[in-house]
Amino acid sequence: MTRDLDQAFAALADPTRREILTMLLEDDMAVTDVAEPFEMSLAAISKHLGVLTAAGLISQEKRGRVKWCKLEPDALRAASVWMQGFGQFEPVNLDAFERFLAAELPDTNV
Repeated sequence: MTRDLDQAFAALADPTRREILTMLLEDDMAVTDVAEPFEMSLAAISKHLGVLTAAGLISQEKRGRVKWCKLEPDALRAASVWMQGFGQFEPVNLDAFERFLAAELPDTNV
């Protein structure tokens, strides 16, 4: 499961790949349609799609001469379950935490 989470989060780390996933929420898309809004080569988009496919976030299939991309709806389930485990904690007040550190560690620049 750790490897799957690592691949999912690595794939999600890139803004282009997150945008592609958002686009695929609407419907399946041909690779050329996925590439259209981006100012990069089709080869670069194909690399992004390869990362998303390897992470299991999308699937690709050939229909006739056209390669189609489809969002895999259950792909983020493990990541979502993992992240929900952190919901049990109160949000951290970073200003209060910084004041605490400054009071406890006065000799350092916090």
